[in-house]
Order: sequence, then structure tokens, then C-alpha cells
Amino acid sequence: MSQKLIAGTVSAAYSLLFLASPGVAAQTASPGTTQPVPAATPAAPAPVVVTPGGLSPAPPVVAPGPQADASREQDEIFLQLRDAARKNDADKAAALAARLPNYAIPSYVDYYRLKPRLRDASNEEILDFLKRYDGSAIADRLRNDWLLELGRKRDWFNFDRELPQFVKNDDYQLKCYALLSRASKGQNVAAEARVLLDNPPLYGEACAALVNQLVQSGQFTTNDLLAQLRLAGEMHATGPSRRTALLLDASDTRAAQAVDLPAVAMARGVGNTRAEHEIYLVAIGRMARTSLKLATVALDRNAGKLSPEERAIGWANIALAASLTLAPEAYDDWKKADGAPLTWNQIEWKTRIALRRGDWKTVRTTIEAMPAHQHDEPAWTYWLGRALQAEGRREDAQALFRRIADQNSFYGQLAMEELGMQISIPPAAVPPTPAELAQVASNPGFKRALKFFSMRMRFEGTREWNWALNGFTERQLLAAAEFARQNDILDRMLSTSERTRTEFDYTQRFPAPHNDILHPTAQGLGLDQAWVYGLIRQESRFVSDAQSGVGASGLMQVMPSTGKWVAEKIGLTDYGHGMLNDIRTNIVLGTNYLNMVLNNADGSQVLATAAYNAGPGRARTWRGLLTAPMEGAVFVETIPFEETRTYVRNVMSNATNYAALFEKRPQSLKARLGTITPRGSSIGLP
Repeated sequence: MSQKLIAGTVSAAYSLLFLASPGVAAQTASPGTTQPVPAATPAAPAPVVVTPGGLSPAPPVVAPGPQADASREQDEIFLQLRDAARKNDADKAAALAARLPNYAIPSYVDYYRLKPRLRDASNEEILDFLKRYDGSAIADRLRNDWLLELGRKRDWFNFDRELPQFVKNDDYQLKCYALLSRASKGQNVAAEARVLLDNPPLYGEACAALVNQLVQSGQFTTNDLLAQLRLAGEMHATGPSRRTALLLDASDTRAAQAVDLPAVAMARGVGNTRAEHEIYLVAIGRMARTSLKLATVALDRNAGKLSPEERAIGWANIALAASLTLAPEAYDDWKKADGAPLTWNQIEWKTRIALRRGDWKTVRTTIEAMPAHQHDEPAWTYWLGRALQAEGRREDAQALFRRIADQNSFYGQLAMEELGMQISIPPAAVPPTPAELAQVASNPGFKRALKFFSMRMRFEGTREWNWALNGFTERQLLAAAEFARQNDILDRMLSTSERTRTEFDYTQRFPAPHNDILHPTAQGLGLDQAWVYGLIRQESRFVSDAQSGVGASGLMQVMPSTGKWVAEKIGLTDYGHGMLNDIRTNIVLGTNYLNMVLNNADGSQVLATAAYNAGPGRARTWRGLLTAPMEGAVFVETIPFEETRTYVRNVMSNATNYAALFEKRPQSLKARLGTITPRGSSIGLP
């Protein structure tokens, strides 16, 4: 599409959605946004509501009374209490809690009063809280906090008693403390620790203590420590690198330099001990992130001072860095790394680079070499099936595809297609009855969740909501999802509905809100509506006032700078930053930008989706590295950024489901992914 045509289409969409509906943006603005107010507006007709008998005048709006004012004041005190607890200000928390003797959610008042004093509180006081609120989400949260404190104190008696009662069991530090408790009693936990200790940036005190205990007890060998040093360097974790070096009787300063100042560490030379060699190899890997050439020269220069395995480790470090930029030499670098013990990230990237080369034998051998918990992931199950299929082992491949084909996900859908099926919408379950909905509405956990959502306490509301779902049947899950829809909490609706396994309502899983805005916008721009909804679902889960950590806003998570740039391009002269969370404005800006990146990607939804997440420049670079057309699924799996890789998978899977829902016919994810061709024409985008 020519730029002139784009501009005309954009202008038409803009006129339809803004100029024809003056003042609508102001009427639909989210709380906290600032919208321009017309100097004068005509008298509005009396509002109406839908009743069983048709339309009738809405009840008159009653001004809030003293009771509502008092409730808002209590909520404000409660929010201050939460902030005081987060800052561990025990005195302020106690004073604020005293002003809430009859608050609607007393368990949280008591939690925020107790949490800042947890280190000094008696076991009896904590146990009393756990008894009073037994079975609640906040009790499990306090037990989590207390277990961390017990682990820090090495109070294994109380820790071991309380750990089995911790329901969520999702705290990485607690998993380390649990193994540390067992190791301190002489149990051999080395095998479990090797699986758990794969993310040094998250180690903290608990996991560092576990490593130390395993070394002192002889359960971790020098090779285990060298593997930890290698992993810490790869993940830029300076603290764990220092601690591991000391356990190896090596210089922690040099270990830190290898991570943060690799040129300095490399200048010091290889050293004499095995640990010093590993520190040097870490520096090689870190330098390769900046300059593959310098890292390669340094490794070649000192190859004679290294053992064959050490040289292979050095090449694996270089190969990983080359892979993360999709450098053409990555494939040969992995060949030079044969014989090296690979980290989980290295073995995955060795597999991805083999995928890009169509080397199915290496794809198979690397996946088969992965630990069981890794190669059983849907991605590697699928690609192992493809590798076996390429080698003529059709029955073995089909068995792997069947293993994941029932998963409504990117790789589950691709596996379905390998089995000769397409993606379709399962028959809808019988809608929840009024009695089923009433049972959900009376659930205290959902009531607390709704209260928190009304106060924009989304973290607490989500915790309460998810906790209330524990033990729910399929029918109860469908009813809870419908209750969420009725209360306009769409992220909870779709996540709740996703839990069902035998009864389905895909209008819950893949909702299409704000269609009165999105449909004409997408139609005016010529955009695939299923794709746009698939992207919104991934971006914000339909939370209209969502805010990302980097400042993106609204349903389509538009960055302020991007919003301003697009507004200028489409002639939205009255646009202001405060309008970004307005639903109509956000959709118009987001879809126009999406249309621009789609045209910049020659119509490839895969490339445009990657560009929307990672930026058009990066997507152009990844495409520019192609020397021949590439299968869309291979291109997606080899996107260098994990966040963008996951994002594109989910958006494309979502879009396929939406298309099946909208068009009421089976769809092909493979066809939607298409083939990614080498770079075509492009225009400048931010």
C-alpha cells in the first residue's frame, strides 16, 4: 500500500471515530485522565436502561451521602496502611490500622499491621493470625513471609512444620531454603539443587546459602561450582560470580571483572588454576556480547593454555553471543563447541541455530541431550517431532505431536496441524445458570477481589480471585468467568475460563470488547480484526488502564512517544498525553501504528507483531539477516529476545483462535505465520 493511500485511510478512520463523535473521548475517559471539555454542550437526553420490558428511564443519580464519604475516607486510610507496611514502617502501620477497627476487609488490616514487625513478632502472634484466617489467601501470604524469615533464622523446626501448609509454593527463595533444610540434616539434595539452581540473578541469601552448604558437605563438586560460575557470567550476575569464585579459592574481584569489565579480565591473562581458566572464559563470553572478533582473537591466542574441554567452553560462550545476534558464524561456532558442558540457555540456542540451518540431525541430538524437564516443554516436544519427521520416523513424530495437540497454545496448534487437523472452536458449554452465578457472587474471596479492583489494587484483587478458584469444578469455573464478565474484569474472565478442560466458552477466553470502536477502525485501515484482538489480548488482557513498567499505556500499550508521533501523522491535532488511556484514543493510535508497522513489514503479521513489541528497527534487523525465505514458525522460535519470542507466539496463536471464532470455520496457524522473506522495502518508524 502506498504511503498516500495509507494517509487517506488513516484520515478516514480518524474522521469516523473522532470528528463524527465530538466529546466521546471525554465521556469514556478512564479515571485520572484529563480530557478537553467543550465550551458548551447541548442538554443531554435522559439516560435509559434496558429492562425485561424494553427501554425505560434510568433512575436518577443520587449524590453520595455521608456514608459513602466515610467509606472513601476508610479506603484512603487503608491504602496508606498498605504503603506503610511495604516500607516496613511498623509505627505508622500500627497507627493507621488503629483507625480501621471496622474495615470491610479486616484480615488485610491485621496483615499490614503485622507484616512490618515480622522479624520481632512472637511465633504465638503469627500462629494466631494463621489460625484466625486459616484457609485464606492472606494467611498463605503471611505464611510465605514467615517461612522466609524462618529460613533466614535457620529455624528448621518451625520451617519444616509450616512449609507443607504453604499452598502456593511459588517462591524461589523458599525452594532453596527447603533444600537447605534437608541438606543441613544430612540428606543428599544435589540432584534437585542442580535443576533448581539455574537462575543466579534470583538467588538471594537462600540460594547462596544452599550452594555454600552443598560445597561444605561435599555434595557439590568443583565441576558444579564451575558450572555455577559459567551460568552467573552468562546471566550477568556479579554477586553470585563473586561468591562462587571464593568457594573455588579464586579471586572474587577477578570474577566480578570478568562479568562487568571483560576487557580488564582478559588483559590479566588465562591464569594457572582451573577456576582462573573459567573466569577467563567467562570474560571471553562477556566480551563476545560486545565484539565477537575480539573474543575470538583472544580465545585463539590462548588456546594452547587451555584444555580441549576449556576451549570448547570458550567457543560455546562465543557461540551463544553470536546466536543472540543471529550472526552467520554462530552455526560454525557451535560446531567448535562440541564436547562442552552447555548451560540450559546454550543448548536451546544451539538448537535454534540448527533450526535456522535446517540441520534436523543436530536439532534432534541437542533436544535429546536436554534434561527431561527441558525437552518435555511444548516447544522442544514439537521441534523434536519435526526433526524425527524429517528423518522419516513418522510414527515417533506423530506420538510427540499427539502429546501436546490438546494444548490450546502456539505449539499445540502447530502439532494439531502436523496431525492433519486445523484449529477450530469447540462446542460451547451450557451457560451458567442463575443459581450457579449466585453461588459465585456470594463467595467471600470474589467479594474481596471486587473491592480491591474497585480501589485499583490489582495485585491484591488478582490474588484473592485466583485463590477463590482453588478446587473449583468446570461448571464453577465457567460461572466465575461469567461473573467476571458481568463485573467487567475481563483479564480474570479469560484466565479463569482458560482453566477448564472439558467444558468451554471461547467467548470468555477470547472476548471482543469495544467492538463498536475497533471494528470500524480496523475495517477502515484494512487490518485483520482477529489479529488486532489477538494483540490486545496479549498486550493488556483487556485491562483498559494497564500501565507497563516502561510507561506504555492502555489496551494496546502505546508508549507516550509513539502516541504523540502517530497522533501527528494522522492529524490528531488536539491530542494530549492524558488522552492515552482513553479507550477510543488508545485503539485509534494503536491500530494506526500497527498498520504502519504492518506495511513496513510488507504485510507479514509475524514481522509486524515483533516490531510492535521490540521496535521496527530490531524487526528489520532480524529480517535483514535472512539470506533465503524462512518458515514462519522457525523465524518466531529464533527471535533473539525471549520476551518478543513469547509475545509473537501468543499473539499469533490468539489471532488464529479469534479468526476461528469470528469466521466460524477452521483456521491454519501455519498459513497465518507464512514464510518470512529477506528484507524488502521499508519506511522510517520510531
